[in-house]
Amino acid sequence: MEHMIIETKDGVRTLTLNRPERLNAVNDTLSNEIIQAISEASADDEVRVIVITGSGRGFCAGLDLTDYAKRNPDAQSRHQKLDELGWVGHQALGIVHCDKPVIAAINGIAAGAGLALALACDIRYMSANARVTAGYIRRGLSPDAGMSYFLPRLVGQGKATELILTGRDIYPEEAERIGLVNGIFPDEEFQERVMNFARELAAGPPVAMTLSKRLLAASPDTDLTTILKQEYAFIKQCFGTKDVQEGVQAFAEKRKPVFRGE
Repeated sequence: MEHMIIETKDGVRTLTLNRPERLNAVNDTLSNEIIQAISEASADDEVRVIVITGSGRGFCAGLDLTDYAKRNPDAQSRHQKLDELGWVGHQALGIVHCDKPVIAAINGIAAGAGLALALACDIRYMSANARVTAGYIRRGLSPDAGMSYFLPRLVGQGKATELILTGRDIYPEEAERIGLVNGIFPDEEFQERVMNFARELAAGPPVAMTLSKRLLAASPDTDLTTILKQEYAFIKQCFGTKDVQEGVQAFAEKRKPVFRGE
């Protein structure tokens, strides 16, 4: 990986966007690396939780407009011209369809597609000195990367409309109040607190975690009867695992269960 640092420890894979001089803005290389890294983590049995964060002062400043301005418009490949999703669409789908919980550790500025990257994640934590913005409108752009899908589902249609049409900055206290992030941690404790949570999550039962994420991803656009049927099918699948036996035995023995994904 040219613009990403990948580390795996205690079942947690950390993907650190690594273009700090550009506030981790996304160019062609990084866009491909994000999609590839999420796909690989989803398929790796050693990985139970994924954390996405940024190096330096930024989380992700969205598309690198400086890089974009230098492109030759005639150099676009035939594949790109036929792709109706673009990297932003594949990024959003990759995270939503990833079989592992994905945590966004928003350590600094998150703007445009960078904020959408965080919104696509399952859980979001924000550093006390970070800020986020939809940002698109400031550059004459409409949303992409799932912004208009994820944001209304998190904060409601009216608030999402305001944040997208104004492009204003959102600071941690407001972000937490409106449900944009799950919590705020002080800068000096940020990475440690996020990783502690990620390790705790990684100790959970992998099969049940994956099936739970699939249900949650499908829920906003699925009718109740369909979800009830899917829940019933999934919980029967869970009952067939050794992890459920371990969970029941640990409960009886008044100890913490050790889940192995079996």
